[in-house]
Amino acid sequence: MQVTIRFFATLRDRAGVPETTLELDGQHTVGALLDRLAEEFPALEPSLNTALVAVNEEYAFRDEPIKEGDEIALFPPVSGGSEAEWPEYFAITPDPLDLDAIVAHITRPETGAVCMFTGAVRGVTNKEGEPLQTDSLFYEAYEEMAEKKLRQVAQEIREQYPKVQGIAIVQRIGHLNVGETTVLVACASGHRHDGAFEAARYGIDRLKEIVPVWKKEIRSSGSQWVEGSYHPTPEDVKQSSS
Repeated sequence: MQVTIRFFATLRDRAGVPETTLELDGQHTVGALLDRLAEEFPALEPSLNTALVAVNEEYAFRDEPIKEGDEIALFPPVSGGSEAEWPEYFAITPDPLDLDAIVAHITRPETGAVCMFTGAVRGVTNKEGEPLQTDSLFYEAYEEMAEKKLRQVAQEIREQYPKVQGIAIVQRIGHLNVGETTVLVACASGHRHDGAFEAARYGIDRLKEIVPVWKKEIRSSGSQWVEGSYHPTPEDVKQSSS
């Protein structure tokens, strides 16, 4: 059988190609595929123990079977319409964000509070007493899967904070300079005590765990991908609204 494997961030750099197609004999699991990739791409082997795997745009684990025609994606730990009663807005975009327009999209006459978190490119990071200069960041996403996971984060927010009304979650991609907005999570509610603050905090924390987005830090001395440490569990696998 034939499967397609896509590589992202550090995995793409190590493989030297953005994707490859492999012919597999007999039945294979994700774990067996990883072993085969270590043979085909020796430079990948140091990363395969920590690499995350998605099959057909959903997280997969070593003992899961692989079928003919499956699309497999490998990447490091991270960085449609809706049937929700309240308005929602999701985007993976290289474009600058219009914050007022996003707020207008997720509010209604019943809305009295909006809590918005935005992240920005930090130019100086104090690390171990020495300031570290960053010139810019480059963000990459497994876009098709990332959009589904943004919706999953919104679903989880609604489960935990039922008084939240509108929700917006946006991730920027591409080359971003110091001071530019990189990510946005906004939650609207009728009153400030209805969970909007807590929901926005949950949303950005969860985005950093399960949405396949990564960043490359670019400095005068060179550049490097920044990898996370969170590994999804079977409980993180949910069907998002389509």
